[in-house]
Amino acid sequence: MYYRRLGSTGLLVSEIGFGTIPVLQGSVPVLPEYFDLNEDEAVAVMEHAYRLGCNLYDTAIVPEYGDAEIKLGKFAAHVGREKIIISDKARFFGGGEMYKAVEISCENLGTMPDIYFVHQVDAEHEEEVFGRGGALDALAELKAEGKIRCAGVATHYYDILLRGAQDDRVDVLQGSGNLLERGMLDRVREETRFRGKGFLVNKVYAAGLLPARFSERTLIRFALSYPVSSVLVGLGTREQVDAALGWDTDSRESAIPSFEEVLSVLEKEYAPIPCDRCQRCVCPHGTEIHTLFRQYQYFHLGKDYWALKKMGLGIAESARHCRECTQMPCMDACPMKIRIAQEMQKVEQLVADYAVGRRIFS
Repeated sequence: MYYRRLGSTGLLVSEIGFGTIPVLQGSVPVLPEYFDLNEDEAVAVMEHAYRLGCNLYDTAIVPEYGDAEIKLGKFAAHVGREKIIISDKARFFGGGEMYKAVEISCENLGTMPDIYFVHQVDAEHEEEVFGRGGALDALAELKAEGKIRCAGVATHYYDILLRGAQDDRVDVLQGSGNLLERGMLDRVREETRFRGKGFLVNKVYAAGLLPARFSERTLIRFALSYPVSSVLVGLGTREQVDAALGWDTDSRESAIPSFEEVLSVLEKEYAPIPCDRCQRCVCPHGTEIHTLFRQYQYFHLGKDYWALKKMGLGIAESARHCRECTQMPCMDACPMKIRIAQEMQKVEQLVADYAVGRRIFS
């Protein structure tokens, strides 16, 4: 295992971090039919990763990640708290709620988290998070009080990551990216304002869909080719740990596939939309074009029901706006020159075809 600096925090983190979603137990609405590890099993899997060199463990407040936070606390006490770095988060955007969430997390963990993120920041909550009295102010206060070591922002949106990169209250950022959805990581690499911030990458396996088409080694090596601190991988079994960590991360045994090569692999299964989610396609009507295109890909890659539900939210209106739009600034901004209006109609047709008689969107 190799280690990298976590921005300017003074911490050294393993290049591969342990995502704790798969060690949870209990009912978590957003994660149906997931793993079901008891406490001893969860601690054993986390310890196996630790023996292979992992020192960064990422979780979230109960109940968002089930009881994973509690199990991580048990593991920290078992292996020695000073030997690992704990990354935690909560989806609260106001300062009061965030302050209380961190106190609850400390109780659940039985210790202080090293990094605490405002989780899933989006445009709707951005001003609340960054504004006076918001979640970032609360994290800055908690840091000053010694209740956390570092404050962070976790989001799937490039513009919010960039805003976090320019905010002195933010020590660490967490964003997503993988072989297929590499556009945001490309922009982060090109933007000098991200330098000095720690950066954690999630969704490296694209919700578990890409390992059926590319090796875990290739997926991880791709993410580590960017100027990031650590790659977070959801791990729930010893076998998954071995696949992710049981090799030399500095190996040069094979070239990393280009975006075109990734598309050529997917073309054996369906006609992929050549979107890398760079998020430059800003729609004047507010449609998240890149998100709809991602759901289209995920539908064909195996997350059909989940992807359809998300695509079905407002797709008819979005497709209508596309048909009526005469300027199409999204197409001018798209470096891939995607024929966005036509692809949107394709998404609309897919939803219509599978919604018939299935009550998917009720």
